[in-house]
Amino acid sequence: MQQTKLLEQPWDVVVVGSGAAALSSAISAAESSNPSPRVLLVDKAPETWAGGNGYFTAGAYRTRHNGLEDILPMVSNVPDGLRGKIDLPAYTADDFSNDLQRVTGGRSSKHLSDYLVRESLDVVKWLKGHGVDWWLSFRRQAYEVDGRWVFWGGLHLTVKDGGKGLIKNLTDAAKQRGCTILHDTSTTKLLTNNKGGVYGIEVERAARKYQLKAPSIILCAGGFEANPELRKRYLGPGWERAHTRGTPYNRGDMLSAAIAIGAKTVGDFSSGGCHSVAWDAYSPKDGGDREKTNEFTKSGYPLGLMLNAEGRRFVDEGVDLRNYTYAKFGRAILEQPNGIAFQIWDKDGQAWLRDEEYRDEIVHKIRADSIEELARKCADEGLAGSEQFVKTVEEYNAAVAAHREEHPDAKLNPAVRDGLSTHSSKKSLPLAKSNWAIPVVRPPFLAVKVTSGITFTFGGLAINPENAAVLREDGSEIEGLFCAGEMVGGLFYGNYPGGSGLTAGAVFGRRAGRAAAERAKGTRRLEKL
Repeated sequence: MQQTKLLEQPWDVVVVGSGAAALSSAISAAESSNPSPRVLLVDKAPETWAGGNGYFTAGAYRTRHNGLEDILPMVSNVPDGLRGKIDLPAYTADDFSNDLQRVTGGRSSKHLSDYLVRESLDVVKWLKGHGVDWWLSFRRQAYEVDGRWVFWGGLHLTVKDGGKGLIKNLTDAAKQRGCTILHDTSTTKLLTNNKGGVYGIEVERAARKYQLKAPSIILCAGGFEANPELRKRYLGPGWERAHTRGTPYNRGDMLSAAIAIGAKTVGDFSSGGCHSVAWDAYSPKDGGDREKTNEFTKSGYPLGLMLNAEGRRFVDEGVDLRNYTYAKFGRAILEQPNGIAFQIWDKDGQAWLRDEEYRDEIVHKIRADSIEELARKCADEGLAGSEQFVKTVEEYNAAVAAHREEHPDAKLNPAVRDGLSTHSSKKSLPLAKSNWAIPVVRPPFLAVKVTSGITFTFGGLAINPENAAVLREDGSEIEGLFCAGEMVGGLFYGNYPGGSGLTAGAVFGRRAGRAAAERAKGTRRLEKL
Protein backbone atom coordinates (compact mmCIF):
# COMPACT_ATOMS: atom_id res chain seq x y z
CA MET A 1 0.00 0.00 0.00
CA GLN A 2 1.33 3.45 -0.87
CA GLN A 3 2.12 5.36 2.28
CA THR A 4 -0.09 8.31 1.38
CA LYS A 5 -3.07 5.96 1.19
CA LEU A 6 -2.52 5.16 4.85
CA LEU A 7 -3.63 8.72 5.56
CA GLU A 8 -6.88 8.26 3.66
CA GLN A 9 -8.18 5.15 5.40
CA PRO A 10 -9.93 4.84 8.78
CA TRP A 11 -7.98 4.09 11.96
CA ASP A 12 -9.10 3.26 15.46
CA VAL A 13 -6.06 4.50 17.39
CA VAL A 14 -3.46 6.97 16.15
CA VAL A 15 -0.28 7.46 18.17
CA VAL A 16 1.82 10.57 17.57
CA GLY A 17 5.47 9.60 18.02
CA SER A 18 7.72 6.57 17.59
CA GLY A 19 9.68 6.44 20.84
CA ALA A 20 9.46 4.03 23.76
CA ALA A 21 6.22 5.49 25.17
CA ALA A 22 4.61 5.62 21.72
CA LEU A 23 5.50 2.02 20.94
CA SER A 24 4.33 0.86 24.38
CA SER A 25 1.03 2.65 23.79
CA ALA A 26 0.60 1.11 20.34
CA ILE A 27 1.39 -2.42 21.54
CA SER A 28 -1.02 -2.03 24.43
CA ALA A 29 -3.78 -0.78 22.16
CA ALA A 30 -3.22 -3.56 19.64
CA GLU A 31 -3.50 -6.31 22.24
CA SER A 32 -6.33 -4.81 24.29
CA SER A 33 -9.45 -5.73 22.36
CA ASN A 34 -10.79 -8.33 19.99
CA PRO A 35 -10.83 -7.80 17.10
CA SER A 36 -7.58 -5.86 17.31
CA PRO A 37 -7.98 -2.16 16.63
CA ARG A 38 -6.38 -0.55 13.62
CA VAL A 39 -3.35 1.22 15.10
CA LEU A 40 -1.21 3.78 13.29
CA LEU A 41 1.88 5.59 14.58
CA VAL A 42 2.81 8.86 12.84
CA ASP A 43 6.13 10.61 13.36
CA LYS A 44 7.49 13.74 11.72
CA ALA A 45 11.02 12.34 11.94
CA PRO A 46 12.35 10.33 9.02
CA GLU A 47 12.81 6.61 9.57
CA THR A 48 16.54 7.20 9.99
CA TRP A 49 15.64 9.07 13.20
CA ALA A 50 13.03 6.58 14.43
CA GLY A 51 12.69 5.94 18.15
CA GLY A 52 12.52 9.43 19.62
CA ASN A 53 14.64 10.01 22.70
CA GLY A 54 14.26 6.37 23.71
CA TYR A 55 16.84 5.46 21.08
CA PHE A 56 19.46 7.64 22.80
CA THR A 57 18.98 6.28 26.32
CA ALA A 58 20.98 3.66 28.17
CA GLY A 59 17.75 1.60 28.23
CA ALA A 60 17.60 1.58 32.05
CA TYR A 61 14.23 1.11 33.80
CA ARG A 62 13.63 1.74 37.50
CA THR A 63 11.30 -0.77 39.14
CA ARG A 64 10.35 -1.92 42.58
CA HIS A 65 11.37 -5.51 43.31
CA ASN A 66 12.15 -7.98 46.10
CA GLY A 67 15.73 -8.65 45.07
CA LEU A 68 17.27 -11.32 42.88
CA GLU A 69 14.19 -13.54 43.12
CA ASP A 70 12.30 -10.98 41.00
CA ILE A 71 15.16 -9.89 38.76
CA LEU A 72 16.94 -13.10 37.74
CA PRO A 73 13.96 -14.69 35.92
CA MET A 74 13.79 -11.62 33.67
CA VAL A 75 17.44 -11.19 32.65
CA SER A 76 19.46 -13.06 30.04
CA ASN A 77 23.05 -12.16 30.98
CA VAL A 78 23.64 -13.90 34.34
CA PRO A 79 25.25 -17.35 34.06
CA ASP A 80 24.70 -19.80 36.91
CA GLY A 81 28.25 -19.43 38.19
CA LEU A 82 27.80 -15.71 38.73
CA ARG A 83 24.54 -15.79 40.67
CA GLY A 84 26.22 -16.42 44.03
CA LYS A 85 28.52 -13.41 43.61
CA ILE A 86 25.82 -10.76 43.31
CA ASP A 87 24.67 -8.45 46.10
CA LEU A 88 21.41 -6.89 44.96
CA PRO A 89 19.16 -5.63 47.74
CA ALA A 90 15.41 -5.37 47.41
CA TYR A 91 14.13 -2.06 46.10
CA THR A 92 10.67 -1.76 47.58
CA ALA A 93 7.72 0.38 46.59
CA ASP A 94 8.49 2.57 49.59
CA ASP A 95 12.10 2.93 48.44
CA PHE A 96 10.97 4.02 44.99
CA SER A 97 8.36 6.44 46.34
CA ASN A 98 10.75 7.91 48.88
CA ASP A 99 13.47 8.43 46.29
CA LEU A 100 11.02 10.09 43.92
CA GLN A 101 9.76 12.49 46.56
CA ARG A 102 13.23 13.12 47.99
CA VAL A 103 14.88 14.21 44.76
CA THR A 104 11.89 16.31 43.65
CA GLY A 105 11.58 18.08 46.99
CA GLY A 106 8.25 16.40 47.72
CA ARG A 107 6.62 17.95 44.66
CA SER A 108 6.00 14.84 42.54
CA SER A 109 2.28 14.25 42.11
CA LYS A 110 1.26 11.55 44.57
CA HIS A 111 -1.61 10.62 42.27
CA LEU A 112 0.74 9.93 39.34
CA SER A 113 3.63 8.49 41.31
CA ASP A 114 1.45 5.90 43.05
CA TYR A 115 0.57 4.39 39.67
CA LEU A 116 4.17 4.59 38.48
CA VAL A 117 5.59 2.83 41.53
CA ARG A 118 2.85 0.24 41.95
CA GLU A 119 2.90 -0.90 38.32
CA SER A 120 6.64 -0.63 37.68
CA LEU A 121 7.42 -4.32 38.25
CA ASP A 122 4.44 -5.59 36.30
CA VAL A 123 5.19 -3.31 33.37
CA VAL A 124 8.80 -4.51 32.98
CA LYS A 125 7.49 -8.08 33.00
CA TRP A 126 4.95 -7.03 30.38
CA LEU A 127 7.74 -5.55 28.27
CA LYS A 128 9.72 -8.78 28.56
CA GLY A 129 6.66 -10.61 27.28
CA HIS A 130 6.81 -8.37 24.23
CA GLY A 131 10.42 -9.17 23.45
CA VAL A 132 12.43 -6.67 25.49
CA ASP A 133 15.75 -8.37 26.30
CA TRP A 134 16.55 -7.39 29.88
CA TRP A 135 20.08 -7.45 31.26
CA LEU A 136 21.32 -6.98 34.79
CA SER A 137 23.21 -3.69 34.65
CA PHE A 138 26.64 -4.77 35.86
CA ARG A 139 28.96 -2.09 34.51
CA ARG A 140 26.57 0.83 34.89
CA GLN A 141 24.96 0.09 38.26
CA ALA A 142 27.38 -2.14 40.16
CA TYR A 143 30.94 -2.05 41.42
CA GLU A 144 33.12 -5.08 41.94
CA VAL A 145 34.03 -5.01 45.64
CA ASP A 146 36.02 -7.85 47.25
CA GLY A 147 35.13 -10.24 44.42
CA ARG A 148 31.40 -9.51 44.53
CA TRP A 149 29.18 -7.41 42.30
CA VAL A 150 27.56 -4.85 44.59
CA PHE A 151 24.54 -3.13 43.05
CA TRP A 152 23.49 0.33 44.12
CA GLY A 153 21.05 3.13 43.46
CA GLY A 154 17.85 1.15 42.86
CA LEU A 155 18.39 0.97 39.10
CA HIS A 156 19.23 -2.59 38.15
CA LEU A 157 17.56 -3.41 34.84
CA THR A 158 18.79 -2.31 31.45
CA VAL A 159 18.09 -3.45 27.89
CA LYS A 160 20.66 -5.31 25.84
CA ASP A 161 22.20 -2.77 23.44
CA GLY A 162 20.66 0.11 25.41
CA GLY A 163 18.21 2.42 23.68
CA LYS A 164 19.01 0.96 20.28
CA GLY A 165 18.01 -2.48 21.49
CA LEU A 166 14.95 -1.13 23.28
CA ILE A 167 13.54 0.59 20.20
CA LYS A 168 14.26 -2.42 18.00
CA ASN A 169 12.54 -4.78 20.46
CA LEU A 170 9.47 -2.55 20.77
CA THR A 171 9.25 -1.75 17.05
CA ASP A 172 9.36 -5.45 16.20
CA ALA A 173 6.65 -6.14 18.78
CA ALA A 174 4.41 -3.37 17.45
CA LYS A 175 4.70 -4.58 13.86
CA GLN A 176 4.08 -8.18 14.91
CA ARG A 177 0.79 -7.02 16.40
CA GLY A 178 -0.29 -5.32 13.20
CA CYS A 179 0.62 -1.73 14.02
CA THR A 180 1.62 0.52 11.12
CA ILE A 181 4.34 3.17 11.43
CA LEU A 182 4.47 6.18 9.12
CA HIS A 183 7.47 8.55 9.22
CA ASP A 184 8.05 11.94 7.57
CA THR A 185 4.53 12.92 8.65
CA SER A 186 4.10 16.04 10.80
CA THR A 187 1.05 16.51 12.97
CA THR A 188 0.01 20.15 12.62
CA LYS A 189 -3.09 20.34 14.82
CA LEU A 190 -5.70 18.40 16.75
CA LEU A 191 -9.18 18.20 15.22
CA THR A 192 -12.00 18.93 17.66
CA ASN A 193 -15.79 18.75 17.55
CA ASN A 194 -18.24 21.32 18.89
CA LYS A 195 -17.98 19.81 22.37
CA GLY A 196 -14.20 20.12 22.48
CA GLY A 197 -13.53 16.42 22.00
CA VAL A 198 -10.79 15.24 19.66
CA TYR A 199 -11.76 13.21 16.60
CA GLY A 200 -8.49 13.21 14.69
CA ILE A 201 -5.38 15.10 13.66
CA GLU A 202 -4.29 17.22 10.75
CA VAL A 203 -1.00 16.02 9.29
CA GLU A 204 1.36 17.20 6.59
CA ARG A 205 3.32 14.87 4.37
CA ALA A 206 5.27 15.78 1.24
CA ALA A 207 3.84 19.33 1.33
CA ARG A 208 0.26 18.04 1.34
CA LYS A 209 -2.16 18.17 4.27
CA TYR A 210 -4.53 15.41 5.33
CA GLN A 211 -7.22 15.05 7.94
CA LEU A 212 -6.63 11.78 9.73
CA LYS A 213 -9.74 10.79 11.67
CA ALA A 214 -9.76 8.33 14.57
CA PRO A 215 -11.78 7.99 17.78
CA SER A 216 -8.60 7.83 19.88
CA ILE A 217 -5.43 9.92 19.63
CA ILE A 218 -2.43 9.26 21.90
CA LEU A 219 0.21 11.99 22.17
CA CYS A 220 3.73 10.63 22.74
CA ALA A 221 5.68 13.33 20.93
CA GLY A 222 8.19 14.34 23.60
CA GLY A 223 8.80 17.69 25.24
CA PHE A 224 10.39 20.88 23.93
CA GLU A 225 14.00 20.02 24.73
CA ALA A 226 15.15 20.41 21.11
CA ASN A 227 13.61 23.88 20.74
CA PRO A 228 16.04 26.61 21.91
CA GLU A 229 13.34 29.29 21.79
CA LEU A 230 10.92 27.36 24.02
CA ARG A 231 13.76 26.39 26.34
CA LYS A 232 14.61 30.06 26.77
CA ARG A 233 10.94 30.99 27.25
CA TYR A 234 10.10 28.34 29.84
CA LEU A 235 13.42 27.36 31.43
CA GLY A 236 15.05 30.78 31.22
CA PRO A 237 17.94 32.61 29.56
CA GLY A 238 20.99 30.49 28.93
CA TRP A 239 19.14 27.29 28.15
CA GLU A 240 19.38 28.02 24.44
CA ARG A 241 23.10 27.20 24.83
CA ALA A 242 22.54 23.63 26.05
CA HIS A 243 23.37 20.72 23.78
CA THR A 244 20.47 18.50 22.71
CA ARG A 245 21.30 14.93 23.74
CA GLY A 246 18.69 13.10 21.71
CA THR A 247 16.36 13.60 18.79
CA PRO A 248 16.26 17.07 17.22
CA TYR A 249 12.55 16.59 16.47
CA ASN A 250 11.15 17.05 19.99
CA ARG A 251 10.31 20.74 19.65
CA GLY A 252 7.10 21.01 21.65
CA ASP A 253 4.75 21.03 18.66
CA MET A 254 2.15 18.73 20.17
CA LEU A 255 2.38 20.36 23.58
CA SER A 256 1.47 23.65 21.89
CA ALA A 257 -1.29 21.96 19.87
CA ALA A 258 -2.83 20.47 23.01
CA ILE A 259 -2.66 23.79 24.87
CA ALA A 260 -4.41 25.41 21.90
CA ILE A 261 -7.50 23.22 22.43
CA GLY A 262 -7.66 23.82 26.18
CA ALA A 263 -5.42 21.13 27.67
CA LYS A 264 -4.13 21.83 31.16
CA THR A 265 -0.39 22.07 31.75
CA VAL A 266 1.22 20.96 34.99
CA GLY A 267 4.69 20.34 36.33
CA ASP A 268 8.01 22.09 36.36
CA PHE A 269 8.37 24.80 33.73
CA SER A 270 11.05 26.60 35.77
CA SER A 271 14.82 26.78 35.26
CA GLY A 272 15.05 23.36 36.89
CA GLY A 273 12.34 21.87 34.74
CA CYS A 274 14.38 19.44 32.71
CA HIS A 275 16.65 16.43 32.79
CA SER A 276 20.13 17.71 31.94
CA VAL A 277 23.49 16.04 32.48
CA ALA A 278 27.23 16.56 32.30
CA TRP A 279 27.77 16.15 28.55
CA ASP A 280 30.81 16.13 26.31
CA ALA A 281 31.58 19.73 25.38
CA TYR A 282 32.72 18.59 21.93
CA SER A 283 29.51 16.70 21.11
CA PRO A 284 27.05 17.82 18.40
CA LYS A 285 25.01 20.76 19.71
CA ASP A 286 21.62 20.46 18.04
CA GLY A 287 20.94 16.73 18.21
CA GLY A 288 22.42 13.44 19.29
CA ASP A 289 24.72 11.10 17.44
CA ARG A 290 22.83 7.99 16.27
CA GLU A 291 25.93 5.84 16.60
CA LYS A 292 27.37 7.09 19.91
CA THR A 293 23.96 7.90 21.50
CA ASN A 294 24.37 7.97 25.30
CA GLU A 295 28.16 7.71 25.28
CA PHE A 296 28.62 11.50 25.39
CA THR A 297 27.33 11.42 28.98
CA LYS A 298 30.13 12.09 31.45
CA SER A 299 28.93 10.77 34.81
CA GLY A 300 32.23 9.82 36.45
CA TYR A 301 32.33 12.94 38.65
CA PRO A 302 31.50 11.19 42.00
CA LEU A 303 35.04 9.73 42.05
CA GLY A 304 36.65 13.01 40.95
CA LEU A 305 36.13 16.77 40.97
CA MET A 306 34.31 19.28 38.77
CA LEU A 307 35.78 22.77 38.41
CA ASN A 308 34.33 25.66 36.44
CA ALA A 309 36.19 27.97 34.06
CA GLU A 310 37.32 30.06 37.04
CA GLY A 311 38.94 26.99 38.58
CA ARG A 312 36.40 26.62 41.39
CA ARG A 313 34.20 23.72 42.47
CA PHE A 314 30.49 24.47 42.25
CA VAL A 315 28.71 21.25 43.32
CA ASP A 316 29.20 18.60 45.96
CA GLU A 317 30.22 15.82 43.59
CA GLY A 318 29.56 13.22 46.28
CA VAL A 319 26.33 14.51 47.77
CA ASP A 320 24.45 11.40 46.62
CA LEU A 321 24.70 8.37 44.37
CA ARG A 322 25.02 9.29 40.71
CA ASN A 323 21.48 8.17 39.87
CA TYR A 324 20.13 10.96 42.05
CA THR A 325 22.39 13.81 40.92
CA TYR A 326 23.28 13.35 37.26
CA ALA A 327 19.95 14.69 35.95
CA LYS A 328 20.35 18.02 37.77
CA PHE A 329 24.08 18.64 37.48
CA GLY A 330 23.71 19.63 33.83
CA ARG A 331 21.82 22.69 35.05
CA ALA A 332 24.59 23.48 37.53
CA ILE A 333 27.17 23.34 34.72
CA LEU A 334 25.07 25.57 32.47
CA GLU A 335 24.96 28.20 35.23
CA GLN A 336 28.77 28.43 35.31
CA PRO A 337 30.83 30.94 33.29
CA ASN A 338 30.56 30.04 29.60
CA GLY A 339 28.44 27.02 30.56
CA ILE A 340 31.41 24.67 30.86
CA ALA A 341 33.32 22.71 33.48
CA PHE A 342 36.30 20.40 33.78
CA GLN A 343 36.05 16.97 35.38
CA ILE A 344 39.38 15.83 36.82
CA TRP A 345 40.84 12.63 38.30
CA ASP A 346 44.19 11.26 39.29
CA LYS A 347 45.41 7.77 38.41
CA ASP A 348 43.34 6.11 41.15
CA GLY A 349 40.13 7.93 40.24
CA GLN A 350 40.50 7.08 36.56
CA ALA A 351 40.42 3.38 37.40
CA TRP A 352 36.70 3.72 38.23
CA LEU A 353 35.68 5.39 34.96
CA ARG A 354 33.52 3.36 32.60
CA ASP A 355 34.81 2.77 29.08
CA GLU A 356 31.34 3.47 27.70
CA GLU A 357 31.77 7.17 28.54
CA TYR A 358 35.52 7.72 28.89
CA ARG A 359 37.41 5.47 26.47
CA ASP A 360 39.90 7.23 24.21
CA GLU A 361 37.73 6.83 21.11
CA ILE A 362 34.73 8.63 22.65
CA VAL A 363 36.18 11.61 24.52
CA HIS A 364 38.84 14.29 24.14
CA LYS A 365 41.21 13.74 27.06
CA ILE A 366 43.51 16.34 28.60
CA ARG A 367 46.43 14.52 30.25
CA ALA A 368 49.27 15.79 32.41
CA ASP A 369 51.89 14.65 34.91
CA SER A 370 51.14 17.43 37.41
CA ILE A 371 48.15 19.53 38.42
CA GLU A 372 50.02 22.66 37.29
CA GLU A 373 50.53 21.17 33.84
CA LEU A 374 46.89 20.04 33.74
CA ALA A 375 45.79 23.60 34.50
CA ARG A 376 47.96 24.98 31.71
CA LYS A 377 46.53 22.50 29.21
CA CYS A 378 42.96 23.20 30.36
CA ALA A 379 43.65 26.90 29.77
CA ASP A 380 43.94 26.05 26.07
CA GLU A 381 40.42 24.55 26.30
CA GLY A 382 38.67 27.46 28.03
CA LEU A 383 39.92 27.49 31.64
CA ALA A 384 40.40 31.12 32.71
CA GLY A 385 41.49 30.60 36.32
CA SER A 386 44.58 28.40 36.13
CA GLU A 387 46.04 29.52 39.46
CA GLN A 388 42.70 29.05 41.21
CA PHE A 389 42.40 25.61 39.59
CA VAL A 390 45.65 24.50 41.25
CA LYS A 391 44.68 26.13 44.56
CA THR A 392 41.28 24.40 44.54
CA VAL A 393 42.85 20.97 44.10
CA GLU A 394 45.46 21.64 46.78
CA GLU A 395 42.85 22.78 49.31
CA TYR A 396 40.69 19.78 48.48
CA ASN A 397 43.59 17.37 48.99
CA ALA A 398 44.43 18.97 52.34
CA ALA A 399 40.83 18.54 53.50
CA VAL A 400 40.81 14.91 52.36
CA ALA A 401 44.04 14.24 54.26
CA ALA A 402 42.65 15.83 57.43
CA HIS A 403 39.54 13.65 57.24
CA ARG A 404 41.65 10.51 56.68
CA GLU A 405 43.81 11.40 59.69
CA GLU A 406 40.73 11.45 61.92
CA HIS A 407 39.19 8.35 60.29
CA PRO A 408 42.14 6.04 59.50
CA ASP A 409 39.93 2.94 59.11
CA ALA A 410 37.54 4.51 56.60
CA LYS A 411 37.52 2.81 53.19
CA LEU A 412 36.29 3.86 49.80
CA ASN A 413 33.10 2.08 48.77
CA PRO A 414 31.55 3.61 45.64
CA ALA A 415 28.45 1.40 45.94
CA VAL A 416 27.20 3.21 49.07
CA ARG A 417 27.36 6.67 50.58
CA ASP A 418 30.62 5.83 52.30
CA GLY A 419 31.12 9.01 54.34
CA LEU A 420 34.62 9.64 53.00
CA SER A 421 34.43 13.41 53.00
CA THR A 422 36.35 16.66 53.21
CA HIS A 423 35.06 17.43 56.70
CA SER A 424 37.13 17.14 59.87
CA SER A 425 37.66 19.01 63.11
CA LYS A 426 40.86 20.53 61.71
CA LYS A 427 39.78 21.53 58.24
CA SER A 428 36.65 21.82 56.13
CA LEU A 429 35.83 23.31 52.77
CA PRO A 430 33.15 25.95 52.09
CA LEU A 431 31.68 23.43 49.65
CA ALA A 432 32.10 19.93 51.00
CA LYS A 433 32.49 16.70 49.14
CA SER A 434 30.32 14.42 51.26
CA ASN A 435 31.26 10.97 49.97
CA TRP A 436 33.98 9.27 47.91
CA ALA A 437 36.46 12.07 48.66
CA ILE A 438 39.66 10.44 47.49
CA PRO A 439 42.83 12.48 47.01
CA VAL A 440 43.81 13.79 43.59
CA VAL A 441 47.56 13.33 43.96
CA ARG A 442 48.84 10.42 41.83
CA PRO A 443 49.90 11.13 38.27
CA PRO A 444 49.02 10.90 35.51
CA PHE A 445 46.12 13.32 35.82
CA LEU A 446 43.12 13.55 33.51
CA ALA A 447 40.66 16.32 32.68
CA VAL A 448 37.57 16.19 30.47
CA LYS A 449 35.70 19.30 29.35
CA VAL A 450 31.92 19.12 29.77
CA THR A 451 28.87 21.24 29.17
CA SER A 452 25.14 20.77 29.74
CA GLY A 453 23.24 18.21 27.69
CA ILE A 454 19.44 18.46 27.90
CA THR A 455 17.49 15.20 27.66
CA PHE A 456 13.84 16.01 28.23
CA THR A 457 11.63 18.65 29.84
CA PHE A 458 9.55 18.06 32.98
CA GLY A 459 6.58 20.36 32.41
CA GLY A 460 3.77 18.85 30.36
CA LEU A 461 0.11 17.93 30.14
CA ALA A 462 -2.15 16.97 33.00
CA ILE A 463 -3.57 13.46 32.70
CA ASN A 464 -5.91 11.17 34.58
CA PRO A 465 -3.47 8.40 35.62
CA GLU A 466 -6.23 5.80 35.50
CA ASN A 467 -6.56 6.02 31.72
CA ALA A 468 -3.92 8.61 30.68
CA ALA A 469 -6.67 10.89 29.31
CA VAL A 470 -5.62 14.52 28.87
CA LEU A 471 -7.40 16.93 31.21
CA ARG A 472 -8.80 20.43 30.78
CA GLU A 473 -8.25 23.25 33.26
CA ASP A 474 -11.49 22.30 35.04
CA GLY A 475 -10.29 18.71 35.51
CA SER A 476 -12.60 17.16 32.92
CA GLU A 477 -11.22 14.79 30.30
CA ILE A 478 -10.79 15.82 26.68
CA GLU A 479 -12.65 13.05 24.91
CA GLY A 480 -10.54 11.04 22.52
CA LEU A 481 -7.17 12.46 23.65
CA PHE A 482 -4.58 10.52 25.67
CA CYS A 483 -0.95 11.13 26.52
CA ALA A 484 2.18 9.28 27.70
CA GLY A 485 5.93 9.73 27.91
CA GLU A 486 7.79 13.02 28.22
CA MET A 487 4.64 15.01 27.45
CA VAL A 488 3.10 14.07 30.82
CA GLY A 489 3.71 16.73 33.46
CA GLY A 490 3.66 16.53 37.24
CA LEU A 491 6.02 13.64 37.96
CA PHE A 492 9.42 15.30 38.02
CA TYR A 493 10.52 18.63 39.49
CA GLY A 494 14.11 19.88 39.41
CA ASN A 495 15.48 16.33 39.34
CA TYR A 496 14.46 12.71 38.95
CA PRO A 497 15.63 9.24 39.99
CA GLY A 498 17.51 7.67 37.08
CA GLY A 499 15.46 5.28 34.94
CA SER A 500 12.07 6.45 36.16
CA GLY A 501 11.27 8.31 32.93
CA LEU A 502 11.32 5.22 30.74
CA THR A 503 9.29 3.31 33.31
CA ALA A 504 6.70 6.09 33.46
CA GLY A 505 6.44 6.04 29.66
CA ALA A 506 5.67 2.33 29.76
CA VAL A 507 3.23 2.51 32.69
CA PHE A 508 1.13 5.33 31.28
CA GLY A 509 1.67 4.22 27.69
CA ARG A 510 0.17 0.85 28.52
CA ARG A 511 -2.77 2.54 30.25
CA ALA A 512 -3.25 4.98 27.37
CA GLY A 513 -3.27 2.14 24.85
CA ARG A 514 -5.85 0.16 26.77
CA ALA A 515 -8.16 3.14 27.21
CA ALA A 516 -7.75 4.25 23.60
CA ALA A 517 -8.57 0.76 22.31
CA GLU A 518 -11.61 0.51 24.56
CA ARG A 519 -12.91 3.86 23.33
CA ALA A 520 -12.34 2.84 19.71
CA LYS A 521 -14.14 -0.44 20.30
CA GLY A 522 -17.12 1.43 21.69
CA THR A 523 -17.14 3.75 18.70
CA ARG A 524 -17.08 0.83 16.27
CA ARG A 525 -19.96 -0.75 18.17
CA LEU A 526 -22.02 2.43 17.78
CA GLU A 527 -21.21 2.60 14.07
CA LYS A 528 -22.76 -0.83 13.59
CA LEU A 529 -26.04 0.10 15.24
